[in-house]
Amino acid sequence: MTESPSGTSPRTTSLHAARRDAELAELAAGARPDVLVVGGGVTGTAAALDAARRGLSVALVEAGDLANHCPRWSDFLPDGRPRDGRPAELARARRDAVEREVLLRTTAPHLVRTVPLLVPLHNGVPRGAELGLLARSNSANAMRVAAGTPATTLPAPRRVPAAEARALAPGLSVPGLRGGLLEFGGQLPDEARLTVALARTAAGLGARVLTRVRATRLHRDGADVVDRLGDSEIRLKARAVINATGPRSAELVDRPPLSVFRTPGVVLDAAAVGLTATGLTAPTADDSGQAVRCVPQPGNRLLVTAGSVEPDGTPPETAERPKPSDSEASGLLAAAAELLGPAARAAAPLDSQVVSHAAPRRTGGRLGASRGTGGATLEALSDSRNREHHVHTSPAGVISVLRGALAPYRTAAVEAVDRAVRDCGLRAGNSRTAKTPLVGAADRGKLAELGAERRLIDRYGTEAERVSAMTELDPALGESVVPELSTSAAEVVWAVRHEGAMNAADVLDRRMPPGLSSEVRARALSRVADLVTRALRGVYH
Repeated sequence: MTESPSGTSPRTTSLHAARRDAELAELAAGARPDVLVVGGGVTGTAAALDAARRGLSVALVEAGDLANHCPRWSDFLPDGRPRDGRPAELARARRDAVEREVLLRTTAPHLVRTVPLLVPLHNGVPRGAELGLLARSNSANAMRVAAGTPATTLPAPRRVPAAEARALAPGLSVPGLRGGLLEFGGQLPDEARLTVALARTAAGLGARVLTRVRATRLHRDGADVVDRLGDSEIRLKARAVINATGPRSAELVDRPPLSVFRTPGVVLDAAAVGLTATGLTAPTADDSGQAVRCVPQPGNRLLVTAGSVEPDGTPPETAERPKPSDSEASGLLAAAAELLGPAARAAAPLDSQVVSHAAPRRTGGRLGASRGTGGATLEALSDSRNREHHVHTSPAGVISVLRGALAPYRTAAVEAVDRAVRDCGLRAGNSRTAKTPLVGAADRGKLAELGAERRLIDRYGTEAERVSAMTELDPALGESVVPELSTSAAEVVWAVRHEGAMNAADVLDRRMPPGLSSEVRARALSRVADLVTRALRGVYH
């Protein structure tokens, strides 16, 4: 049985089409929540949960599906590594370490995993630089200890000899290898799973979570929206409005000009380049974050990134996920080849992505081009406006929240709700989400005792047993949707009945594990569409 927030029953966390229609009708009829959140990504759903956990009435609207613009491939979580000794920087680093600890051991242990990361030490890394790298790694470890994360969850960093470095990363191909610095980080393999869990947990506390409702303009006391399913215009009322639409936020409300940062990435076959379990990053003396990083992903995949690009202007919104340009992709392969040799340079990317983040536009000049990215101009990840979150209240009284590339989502949400409480005179206490487990969450010992497949536990946590139980009533639901996938028909029905999926694309693109090839997706489409249609009609009970 699911551990639900605040003693609510498991069914109250379920998101489905009938609940969506009923709750939208309540708002259209004049219901006025304390907080209206616009944007169904990780920051928006976290803001909705934070407000609901404080006892405020909440509505969230999202133009598409939940997690519509979340990246499918993931880097490491912020590790609490201070960039210098300033008190403010040390406070930021400790906060990042605490937020990682909250995810790892309280709010979503089932959705986070520990991954080793190797920094190769070779003839191109001076001994002095090696000492600097070790000092920064030890600083991050000190923050881990201060945050209370045990070494059994994230082991302490250590220097390893060359033989062990090669064993950890068989594909490593750098001249003069003399060893490596082995660190351990937390990784959220699928941000869409976290977003859905946040939304469902908020719903269990009474929040109205409404997808396919597009905001066209935000006001101090509500928003003009279009119900994309009913094709009707509605004016929603609220006491406070939080704009969590990221790079698109400036289109909904007057605010300072934004800079949009793009982080391109390509996905390779991990086995083909010899890096299946351990991540790699090139050492940098200044810890700027600009070096190439190769991060293992579930499903035998490897994500390669090399920093953020600040393009001219705001990229247009498209229905398709943005992809790196040809020059960006070739630059990433060339950068990876510096660590992994010719196998990476010759590799054909299996997938790619661009992760976008917005920040208030700065007045200074850009940094120079970074090596290994096809000559693109890069904005250093150490820039505070790219790492941190920013909360702004427009002249009209709308609160907008922007989350930097490496900023923890929960702290951004907390500050946005704090601002709403203060500016709009809402009666609420401090945030309580640091101690609020999301649906499916439990300590790792309890998760290990569940009677369900490991892959289901990693995606559904304690709800894995409920997903499995569906097949006892209808054995056909235990069959894979297509032979190439492990995803069962029961998981598709679960996505419709409990996770707000309304069509086959919602399931294939955001409820299944990342890495679905276009060929397999095409073969699965008709089967998934049929299951979704039947689930929406109430065939499965």
